[in-house]
Amino acid sequence: MFSLNTSTFLNNKGLSCPLCTTNQRNGSLQTKLVAFGVSKRETGSLVLENNGSPTFTEREDYAETVVSGGVQDAYGEDTATEDQPVTPWAVSVASGYSLLRDPHHNKGLAFTCKERDSHFLRGLLPPTVISQDLQVKKMMHNIRQYQVPLQKYMAMMDLQERNQRLFYKLLIENVEELLPVVYTPTVGEACQKYGSIYSRPQGLFISLNEKGRVLEVLRNWPEKNIQVIVVTDGERILGLGDLGCQGMGIPVGKLSLYTALGGVRPSACLPITIDVGTNNEKLLNDEFYIGLRQKRATGQEYAELLHEFMTAVKQVYGEKILIQFEDFANHNAFDLLEKYGTTHLVFNDDIQGTASVVLSGLISAMKFSGGSLADQTFLFLGAGEAGTGIAELIALEISKQTNMPVEETRKKVWLVDSKGLIVSSRLESLQHFKKPWAHEHKPVTDLVDVINQIKPTILIGTSGQGQTFTKEVVEAMASLNKKPIILALSNPTSQSECTAEEAYTWSRGRAIFASGSPFNPVEYEGKAFIPGQANNAYIFPGFGLGLIMSGAIRVHDDMLLAAAEALSSQVTQENFDKGLIYPPFKNIRKISAHIAANVAAKAYELGLATRLPQPKDLVKYAESCMYSPAYRTYR
Repeated sequence: MFSLNTSTFLNNKGLSCPLCTTNQRNGSLQTKLVAFGVSKRETGSLVLENNGSPTFTEREDYAETVVSGGVQDAYGEDTATEDQPVTPWAVSVASGYSLLRDPHHNKGLAFTCKERDSHFLRGLLPPTVISQDLQVKKMMHNIRQYQVPLQKYMAMMDLQERNQRLFYKLLIENVEELLPVVYTPTVGEACQKYGSIYSRPQGLFISLNEKGRVLEVLRNWPEKNIQVIVVTDGERILGLGDLGCQGMGIPVGKLSLYTALGGVRPSACLPITIDVGTNNEKLLNDEFYIGLRQKRATGQEYAELLHEFMTAVKQVYGEKILIQFEDFANHNAFDLLEKYGTTHLVFNDDIQGTASVVLSGLISAMKFSGGSLADQTFLFLGAGEAGTGIAELIALEISKQTNMPVEETRKKVWLVDSKGLIVSSRLESLQHFKKPWAHEHKPVTDLVDVINQIKPTILIGTSGQGQTFTKEVVEAMASLNKKPIILALSNPTSQSECTAEEAYTWSRGRAIFASGSPFNPVEYEGKAFIPGQANNAYIFPGFGLGLIMSGAIRVHDDMLLAAAEALSSQVTQENFDKGLIYPPFKNIRKISAHIAANVAAKAYELGLATRLPQPKDLVKYAESCMYSPAYRTYR
């Protein structure tokens, strides 16, 4: 039961509670929550018992609700409640100068005359009143004046700290232009320079100094209804290596996309960096570095801090909190996923998200070029988190399609690491996550020789090493295949195995190409090619929304397959004719709703969903749960 002291809703002028309407019913007061952005359809009633103690009763006919937005919509953030007026509560009703400094409620010049009177804003703003759409137009004009991507990034982060709804409206309506600004590739440079550009906290920093006090640190975060945490230890930031505490740019960026692309409420998102030191000497000697100045902790000390963190998160936020591991080094990433996958709702975007988005692209390519995944031979350059994660999901999908054991379908997938082709004669020296991919073959070290001997139809780069798909490599693929599929997935752009122009030119315009970071369209012999982007942002926002709206308690591989199939279903023949194996990003919210619906359906099917009963139309339900950045009317 939820209890509430109504005296906290009375201001110091003795005014009646603006949150509630009361009526006498059978001798007791029944008070319904009509503000604070909470839907009456969803939340039920706040009842004052005869002894004056308020209790919160859940609405009994919630089960009948099919499309009503998500639960506990405290700030009025979901699409389903966007027409309902709200009261801008902070500790008290936000008004005057404090209201203009509150990013949750600030509208800038869009405050109406009535709102300016009601909330003591007269004289604090110029007299003009403009629309949110005009604010978007103005901000885009300003951002386009910057020539340096990092300046655009800093302008966007500043806007997020001043006016949250305007930030997300800007990003949602200009997603194709601004996605590379708020995330890869620009976020990589932002992390490298995070100590210099850091101005105000955007998440929680949990360092070795807080060991034994992690629970206390989590409770310091002002928002209490957290649904998604993105956490990193900064050891493997994109393809840039160990950036220590400055890796915070990654969780902040990821969660911005959770909201903009997947519709998860900003108030429900928590970025966290676990600071255990860094082995980056340049950072340790940088006077502007903001993290612990010590070598990276390992072994028992590291494991104890992570375990304390995982235990505390569950204690504070409950069983259904989604924890996304981000940019951990290979050895820790696999261990954490294996250790906590059976006890927590955990997801590793580098391993599982990348795998799902790549599998989706391959399903699309098969759909339009003919053949099936089972007919293909796959070759990976790179056998870390991303490479082995993608390889495993491909093997699972082929197993699902053919009913072959996954041990057999793995034999269609070959991996190359820094020592050459992974073969059975190397088995004893391999890390555990590479061992399933050690097949019978003589050792080969040169990539062109591997291609000529294995004869792959699909080449996938996850090496983190730029320019490794040389002209000889691409030409070897083109000599073996009429339509070679080449995916250069390493981020940022500087680390991509090859550029789009190189892939199309060296294959004489025959390659089906996609990359991890964006490339401009390419013209070859009079034909325009639009390179696809195998961006994890296609998958993880909708995937997370599906887990949240179903109340899932664990992640299952079948959910990743469901997400991949949902994304592939959004690719049209028109897209493929332009060389695209992914749908345009401008439709990302529609895409995310379908992914969320597929993932939620699979959670219900597997018995892992707790939000019962299952809504009849999961796509519409997903859309109603999505965050709306439109300004609300203030009383």
